[in-house]
Amino acid sequence: MKGLAPRLVCVLLFVLLLPESPAAVEGAAPSQQPQRTAVFVSGTGGYHTYRIPALLVTKKGTLLAFCEGRRKSRSDSGDIDLLLKRSGDDGRTWSSQQLVWDDKANTCGNPCPVVDQETGTIWLLMTWNRGDDREAAIKKNTSKDTRRVWMSRSNNDGLTWSKPVQITAATKRPEWRWYATGPGVGIQLRKGPHKGRLVIPCDHSAVSPDDPDGYNSHVIISDDHGRTWRIGGIIRPKVNECQVVELADGTLMINMRNYDRSRTTRAVATSTDGGMSWSKVTHDAALVEPICQASFLRCTLGSEHDRNRLLFSNPAHAKRGDRRDMTVRVSYDEGKTWPVSRLLYAGPSAYSCLTVLPDGDIACLYEAGQKHPYEKIVFARFSLGWLTGGKEKFDS
Repeated sequence: MKGLAPRLVCVLLFVLLLPESPAAVEGAAPSQQPQRTAVFVSGTGGYHTYRIPALLVTKKGTLLAFCEGRRKSRSDSGDIDLLLKRSGDDGRTWSSQQLVWDDKANTCGNPCPVVDQETGTIWLLMTWNRGDDREAAIKKNTSKDTRRVWMSRSNNDGLTWSKPVQITAATKRPEWRWYATGPGVGIQLRKGPHKGRLVIPCDHSAVSPDDPDGYNSHVIISDDHGRTWRIGGIIRPKVNECQVVELADGTLMINMRNYDRSRTTRAVATSTDGGMSWSKVTHDAALVEPICQASFLRCTLGSEHDRNRLLFSNPAHAKRGDRRDMTVRVSYDEGKTWPVSRLLYAGPSAYSCLTVLPDGDIACLYEAGQKHPYEKIVFARFSLGWLTGGKEKFDS
C-alpha cells in the first residue's frame, strides 16, 4: 500500500494535466480520436505561465514547439523567455525544455518561425521590449523604450540557435509603436515570380483618426534566403495578429484578428504580388471569434494530392472575450467557404498553431485549461478522417 499511494497520485496528476476529452465525432473510430499531450504546463519548469504557441515541421520531419515562458505572472509584459521543445516521433514524445532567448528581466516572445525548404535553415522571427514597458504605454509612445524585431536561425534542425540579432531598422517604420511577429508561422512561396520568398505575417500600431486602436497588419519578406528582410504590404484598418497562406493560383490570403468592434468575425485580405500590396479588408462570416489569435494553414494542394484543402483553428465563440471551443475547420475552395468544422476542445482555449505531419496527420498546438485557457499548452494529433467524420483520408 505504501508504494501504491504515490503511483495513484501520479496517475491522478497526469489525468488532471490534460483537458477534458473532446466530443466524439460521428463516423470516427475510437482509434481516430485525437491523441493529446500537455507539452508545456504552467507552474512547472520555473515558469508561472506558458503562452503563445508556434508549431513547425522541419525539412527533416522534426516537430518544433515554441512558446513564451512567463516567469512571474500571466502578464504579457515582464520577464518572458522564448522556449522550445523538439519531437522526433510526430509528437508522441518531447525533448526537455530548451531556452532559445533570455534577456534577463525583459520580454522576448512572439515566436514566428519559417523553414527555407531550399536550404533547410529555420528562421525564427521574434519581438523584444523592456520588461517594465507595457503595450498600452508603447502604443501611447510614453514607454521607456519601444517594441523591437529580432531574428535567430538554426542550421541543425532546431538543436541549437544563433545569437539573436536585431532587424528593427529594416522591418519597422519610425512612426510605428506596438509591433508583433506572428504569432504562429511564416511561409515560403512555392510558385510564380516570387518563388522562394519568405513571408512573415506581422502587426503593428500606428494611430490614425479612423482607427483609435491603431492596429494594422503587415508582412515582412526576404528574397535572399533570410539574409535580409524588408517591409511588404500593409493591411488596415482595425486588424491585428495574422497568418498567411499561398493559394493554389499563387495569390496570398491573409487571415487577421479583427478589431472592428461591430463584428465578431475574422478579417481577410488578398495579395497578387507576393505580399507587396493587399486588397481591401473583408470579413468572413463563417469564422466567428471572441477577438483572439488564430491559425491558418495550407493542408493539401490539388496538384499534389486529391484536392485543395486549407485549415483554420481558433476558439470559435462569438461572445467577445469568451475564449473557448477550440475548433478546426476545412475549406475546399481556397477559403471561400468552410463546410467542415470539428470541435477539438470544448473548454477554455485561446491561441493555436496548426501543422501537417509527414504522414498526413494534422496537429494543433493550443492553449487550454479547465478554469482559464492558460493552464497548459496542449499538442493534439488527429487524422483527416477524424476531422471530416470519416468521409476522407489523406491521399499520399
